[in-house]
Amino acid sequence: MSWLEVSLRLQAELAEPAAELLGRLAPNGVAIEGLDEGGQSVLLRAWLPIDGQLAGRRRALEEGLWHLGQIHPFPSPAFRSIEEQDWAAIWKREYRPLPIGRRLMVLPSWSAADPGERLVVQLEPGMAFGTGAHPTTRHCLELIEQTLQPGEAVVDLGCGSGILAIAAARLGARRVLALDNDPLAVELAQLNVQRNGVAERVRVSLGSFPVDGDERIDPVELLVANLRSDTLIAMLQAGLAAWVRPTGRLLLSGLLDSDLPILNAAAKQAALQAVDVRATDDWRTLLLQRA
Repeated sequence: MSWLEVSLRLQAELAEPAAELLGRLAPNGVAIEGLDEGGQSVLLRAWLPIDGQLAGRRRALEEGLWHLGQIHPFPSPAFRSIEEQDWAAIWKREYRPLPIGRRLMVLPSWSAADPGERLVVQLEPGMAFGTGAHPTTRHCLELIEQTLQPGEAVVDLGCGSGILAIAAARLGARRVLALDNDPLAVELAQLNVQRNGVAERVRVSLGSFPVDGDERIDPVELLVANLRSDTLIAMLQAGLAAWVRPTGRLLLSGLLDSDLPILNAAAKQAALQAVDVRATDDWRTLLLQRA
């Protein structure tokens, strides 16, 4: 079978939104290549089947990149026709270890790299969302490392690859509930949790806030949500703070600087106080504490 290869060379902070878009169109996933230790540059590759749906997929890709470009300029993709390939071999060719914070190291599942004294979070990069390359993910990992106390309970809302839930377990959380409303993300997160040997403390489930039916979420010391800003604001207005114990923290990421006034108003209404803000370019991450 023939394929149309789509490639994008771009800043690491743009990798996850671009990869999420490509992942919806490419049946074999998205490869992240050329990620350096500083997380500055990546090459994304995806492969579209050359069939009767190719024209529609290209239109959807162009429209999606245009919308992403309204937030931050995106480069134009390059295209070339190729024959059947070993996709896993392409993923493994250039994906490199990524140190984050003082104690964490994100490694691809096949890597034999020596992490030294760092705590390893081992991932399958076939699904790009949640690799640690994007500033919002890095902010979350850094703040989890700095604020999580051993023995605390954690909720990872919108867990994606499971990277934040696994890191929390590695850093001493006694239990972590990882939720996502995408069945494919849940499947991958479960695989990554098993691969990292933290299944006894991390439970991955299909779901979001609020929960359906009579299911109950026990309040936790730390809730992490790396989601769209409009989703986070709606959740705060709907009572998300109730999932956190008194004096507990909410770590909210995926925000743009322009989102902060509305989100801060929603946080104040929910009796939450901002105790830390992380910024990279236009991206923001807030650490809030419940009164």
